[in-house]
Amino acid sequence: MEKLTKREVVILKLITLGYQNIQISETIYISIHTVKAHIRSIIRKLDAKNRAHAVYIAVTNHLLDD
Repeated sequence: MEKLTKREVVILKLITLGYQNIQISETIYISIHTVKAHIRSIIRKLDAKNRAHAVYIAVTNHLLDD
């Protein structure tokens, strides 16, 4: 499993809180296109099927623990 960047971890944490792409964009001041690119990268790195599966993988593997 490839290591997530700090920005990807922040985005994944927001996804776990139920944030949609536009909310993530507005919260951390990046474009919606950049949010989508980060989410694609997260899904690829975690070998997930979708964003919900990525959250499951991250939580079960303690990737979001500080």
